[in-house]
Amino acid sequence: MTERKRYATIDEYISTFPSQIRDVLERIRQTIQKAVPEATETISYDMPTFDLNGEHLVFFAGWKQHISLYPLPAGDEAFQQRILPYKEERSTLRFPLARPIPYDLVEQVATFLMKERSAKG
Repeated sequence: MTERKRYATIDEYISTFPSQIRDVLERIRQTIQKAVPEATETISYDMPTFDLNGEHLVFFAGWKQHISLYPLPAGDEAFQQRILPYKEERSTLRFPLARPIPYDLVEQVATFLMKERSAKG
């Protein structure tokens, strides 16, 4: 059985991808940082992760054909309609690399997740 690569930082994770995917991953990272500036970066489940108040808030991952973002907030009805083209099972958004990445939607996901976390206390 082959041992999986373990990453120490988001920079290390992103560096393993081809340049086009690296650029998208870096922009997603910056978008999340902008939406939730108090979140801290880490790696969890071998994926870039942003933590808020010591708990995982949002994860993202690069793949050959798409970028994934986890988990999904409940949001509102307009948000639920907007994510339909990207929604996958298990609370995942999948953004195909062949299409423009909706960075504003990435920001909205992070913002909703932060608000939902704050509402829980």
